[in-house]
Amino acid sequence: MPGPVPKRSDQRRRRNSDGPDLVTAPAGKAPAVPRVSGDWHPIAARWFRSLKESGQAQFYEASDWSTAYYIAEAMSRNLEQGKFSAQLFQSVLSGMTDLLTTEGARRRARVELERLEQGEDPREAAHLVLMEQYRQAAEGGSA
Repeated sequence: MPGPVPKRSDQRRRRNSDGPDLVTAPAGKAPAVPRVSGDWHPIAARWFRSLKESGQAQFYEASDWSTAYYIAEAMSRNLEQGKFSAQLFQSVLSGMTDLLTTEGARRRARVELERLEQGEDPREAAHLVLMEQYRQAAEGGSA
């Protein structure tokens, strides 16, 4: 979605449709996350490890992990070169955006991550969010 980063859903006041209906398909089997290469630059290795701990990783398929691996490899090569390549850097940033690694990219894709309270059950939190959405729909609007 081009343009400015949208507001979070709880900050929006829009009452009309957000667009076309969502098309769904079954996901593949749970992907195996590749190991960090020992040859990578420390920054690239840290970025790749951070993906496993990030909320958006629950949506990743095997192809997304392969893409992330390739991006980390390109990032590492760029950081280890004597001359930094601006074009390669832009390509890495573009790939990172495609993997929803920034808040702005997630908002544009209408994905919001919410931090759980200490000891909170993720299933219970998802249930509460769903119930709040039902309540808003019953009242005739959404945030």
